[in-house]
Formats: sequence, structure tokens, C-alpha cells
Amino acid sequence: MIRLLLPFLLLLSSVPLGVLPAQAQEHAIRPDTTIHLFDGKTLEAFDTWLVDDHLQDPLRVFTVVDQVDGAPAIRISGERWGGLVTRREYRDYRLVAEFRWGLATWGDRRNAARDSGILLHAQGAHGNTGRDGNGAWMRSIEAQIIEGGVGDIIVVAGFDEKGQRLTPHITVRSARDRDGEPVFDPNGEPQLYNRGRINWFGRDPDWQDKLGFRGRQDVESPLGEWTRFEIVADGDRLTYLVNGKVVNEGYGSSLAAGKIIIQSEGAEIYFRKIDLEPLKK
Repeated sequence: MIRLLLPFLLLLSSVPLGVLPAQAQEHAIRPDTTIHLFDGKTLEAFDTWLVDDHLQDPLRVFTVVDQVDGAPAIRISGERWGGLVTRREYRDYRLVAEFRWGLATWGDRRNAARDSGILLHAQGAHGNTGRDGNGAWMRSIEAQIIEGGVGDIIVVAGFDEKGQRLTPHITVRSARDRDGEPVFDPNGEPQLYNRGRINWFGRDPDWQDKLGFRGRQDVESPLGEWTRFEIVADGDRLTYLVNGKVVNEGYGSSLAAGKIIIQSEGAEIYFRKIDLEPLKK
């Protein structure tokens, strides 16, 4: 029996923390037609999650407004940390989101760069970025949305029910900027990342965490205009496009399926579209 089990145990020991066996991901939805996560009327595709309040939203951080620039939109006030969490898990899709910033900012980030993000392949229990289960998010790979940094990749670790830290990883071709920060470079050396942020290719090395920051090469739209953010999740590869331009890419991700989280992180933001399109064959 031990001799029979040994190959299986060796296989398990080679699986990095945060990885789920392929068969455990088979129930994730692979779109064959466009899925409108925002139907223009409700938040039915999502649970709401907030630190301390969990599945309750007493301050109405997440709402649907009838009209923003002529169309319905999701409003995320940013007043509390948390997110809209899809009720289903997904894989192999092209996520198309259109967002623009509001004017409200809150707390410690009142005068900081407006901040949000989309967490991809989120796994585990709600709030597992906190060891006590009261964190804002779930372990995942983030597609960053922040003034001056739309398109950064961030590795988000979490904890399991036993309190063990689970750390995703992803490989990115990258170089170092003037300050030694990793930055996406399609001609760079492949580097495995299991923590931190990998900047999109044009992130200003003089970026400052201040309200309204805009870099010299920024691809996102100016404040008050809509930005189109596309994320291609193709197996273990993630490609980020901002207003049609590829700004970051990683592969060999230890997470390839899971829920999608739209963050609330101290700044008001609107989404008028959140679609999952099938990948082209």
C-alpha cells in the first residue's frame, strides 16, 4: 500500500501552496456566450463583503444607480474595505470592465491616489486575507486599478481554515526600474513572483500616492472619463489591456480559476460594464 501511495504523495508535495488540483477546478464556468455580471439593474451576480460587516452592507457601499453618463452603473462608494464577490467561479474568459472614478475618498486614503482593483481566480472563504477570516478579500491575483497604476499585477495571499498562509505565484517577464521595482518587460527575463506588485510597463518611476496622480505614460483615461480594462484569463496566463493596449502579462499562475472580486478600497468608483466573454478559439 505504501509503495502504491508514494507516487501520489510525491505529486502532492510538488504542488505549490495556493494551487488546487485540476479536477477541483472543473466546476468553474468557462463562458461559451457573453456573461453580463452586471445586468444594468441589480447586483444579483454578486455577494457583498465588508470587513466587520461581512455579508451585510449597512452603509450601502454597493448600489446600482440609474444613470451615469446616460447609462446605469454600479456605484462603489469606497467608504469601507471589501468587495463585490461573484457567487460563481469562472475560468478561461475575457473580462471587459468599463470604469470611471467618482469624487468621494475616505479615511486614510482621503488625499491618496484613488484605489480599487479586480481580484482574479479568488479562492477560499470570504475574508481569508485575514487570518481571523475578517480580511477584506480572498487569495487571488489582482488586476490593479489605482491612479497611475492601472494594470499592475499584485499577488494576494490568504489563509486557510487552519490559519496556514497560502501564497499564489505567477511568472512575469520583467526588468527593474530606476528605483529597483519590478516592471513588466516583454523582452525581460522570466521571474517567479509570490508576493508584491509587478508594475505595468509604463508606470511612472516618480509615482506618488497622492490624489489625482497621473504619470507621463499613463494609458488610463483622464479623471471623469471611462477607462476600458480587459483581462484575458487563458488557462494559467493573464494578460491585462488598458484602453486596448497590453500593459502587463503573466503566465504559470498557480491559480487558474475562481471567483472575481471588485474591490472597495477608499475611493468612489463606477462600473457600467462587467462582462465575461468567451475566448476566441
